[in-house]
Amino acid sequence: MSLVVQKFGGSSVADKERIMNAARTAIRAKKAGHQVIVVVSARGDTTDELIELAKEISEHPPTREMDMLLSTGEQISIALVAMAILELGEKAISLTGAQVGIVTDSSHTKARIKSIFTERLREALDSGHIVIVAGFQGIDGTGNITTLGRGGSDTTAVALAAVMKQAAEVRRPSSVVRGGPTELQDLADNLGDGPRTTDVACDIYTDVDGIFTTDPRLVPDARKLDVVSYDEMLELASVGANVLSSRSIEFARKFSVPLQKRSSFSDVEGTWIVPEATWMSDVVVVGAAMVKDEARVAVIDVPDRPGVSHKIFAAIAAKNIAVDMIAQNVGSEGKASIGFTVPAIELHATLRALESVVAEMGVRIQSEEGVSKVSIVGTGMRTHTGVAQRMFASLSDVGVNMKMITTGDIKISVLVDKADGVKALRAVHAAFRLDQPRPGAGLPIAEVKTGGSGFERRTIETSPQAKDDQDLLSRLSHMEDIVVSDVALDEEQGRITIFNIPDQPGNCTRIFHAVAQANIVVDMIVANPAEKGRSNLSFSVPIADLQRTLEVTQQAAKTIAPDIVATADSNIARLIVSGIGMRTHTGVARTMFGTLAERGINIAMINTSEIRVSVVVDRSQGQNALEALRSAFGL
Repeated sequence: MSLVVQKFGGSSVADKERIMNAARTAIRAKKAGHQVIVVVSARGDTTDELIELAKEISEHPPTREMDMLLSTGEQISIALVAMAILELGEKAISLTGAQVGIVTDSSHTKARIKSIFTERLREALDSGHIVIVAGFQGIDGTGNITTLGRGGSDTTAVALAAVMKQAAEVRRPSSVVRGGPTELQDLADNLGDGPRTTDVACDIYTDVDGIFTTDPRLVPDARKLDVVSYDEMLELASVGANVLSSRSIEFARKFSVPLQKRSSFSDVEGTWIVPEATWMSDVVVVGAAMVKDEARVAVIDVPDRPGVSHKIFAAIAAKNIAVDMIAQNVGSEGKASIGFTVPAIELHATLRALESVVAEMGVRIQSEEGVSKVSIVGTGMRTHTGVAQRMFASLSDVGVNMKMITTGDIKISVLVDKADGVKALRAVHAAFRLDQPRPGAGLPIAEVKTGGSGFERRTIETSPQAKDDQDLLSRLSHMEDIVVSDVALDEEQGRITIFNIPDQPGNCTRIFHAVAQANIVVDMIVANPAEKGRSNLSFSVPIADLQRTLEVTQQAAKTIAPDIVATADSNIARLIVSGIGMRTHTGVARTMFGTLAERGINIAMINTSEIRVSVVVDRSQGQNALEALRSAFGL
């Protein structure tokens, strides 16, 4: 029997009519032959109202008590939805996160899921109930109520779909090794025998029809996407596309859960989030997004030696602050600068965390609020030339200056003044013609098919599952742990570094226009402001194109300013750590940088994205670094 997990956001249960509509949607799925789990958020503005209540009592309320308070919003919603389903003649039962068995760590207000026990869910489903579960919440090992942070109800829904899908593949008793680790054995015992759900999907219902090429409230001609890959959606979520939480997509990708974002007010098919398909590489950019409220921190005059990056980011990670863009340029005269961004709300805590680093190393800290991050994402970036040039030119044309640049495998992000954010977003959206129909956004795709009756499901090729049942049980008992899937060494790249570029609109565009005209594929890009209105820019290209790139770069630089210096370095190696949750897990960079520091390996460049963290080291240290990182991440 198939299982449908339906998640309804706060706007979808904001009043009586919408609650009844959600109830009818759940009942239709049950009548179509599915077992149904409904995950519900707090109604409307309930969470904001509860936060204001807390502030009336305390300026800095304890996080444990905030979790106790905030969890009540979802409890109201699940009871009302259960009543609506019962009123319409179907069996229903509401359960809190604790009653379901969602076990988390003890990080109040931003807890992570450790495991989910399914026995009570299965009993309720097998007895014919529609089960309504409170999103956003769980319980820690000592019985305290916890909440999952922003997007927590999305995370709950996809995590439930994941655990039900994976549990279906476990067979007891023959496949479970007796005498194994206690937590695995307990989980195996909990799964029990009986019928298994083999077809599981998750629908996220909101007040919009799906996922768009950008925020249609900011760009009216944004186009709805029919299909987007897990990795593209992870990057879009991390760069400001506030349509699904990064953590929910991490669950979907990790456990191969078919995921659809759709409207709760119409039967129009929404946007499917699926594994990457071959045709996607033909689409250069799938979407654009903006993070409105960022803060930039620059650590200046950093000693250019092993271990420095580790100290900086370990101090920040210790406060559970997730760093976003990281840009470390090539050092000169024994000094380097490291720039990074954090959410504006976390700036004060970040600066406090760095106080001991400043005192120990004698570095200087500069910070800036009032900045926004604008990004483009697309699988096709891997193979198409001129993507960066096209983006930068569109910003230059509207007079937007770039304060930082970082790139990932399928992403380019720039930092701009907050006042220029919307203008920049509209410019890049227009530059890549994202309003036009294309495969995956208005044009048919042969590789993606629909089938079945009633609620149609995509026929999706899922990623490989766990190697065996014991491995599967281990994944289920550590559901939200970081998954590092690969550490790679790339020795086929060379680096161009340009010093003292005047920090003005259009200058980076000239450089990358020249490179694109030479038909050279640019990979890693890092641009970080220096002092006195100048910036330093580094980027990597195939080593076979290095000398040719240097020549065209120097020619372009001469048209900007006579004192710009451009250099080439063929003696580099790039280490690439790939996985799920690279940015939302604060310890990834700390582990990576700390491991290299222990081996005495200096980091010359850093670049980050949601699915990759890349560093550049001296070529002679490449193999040593590869072995160290594979060992550190258990590969």
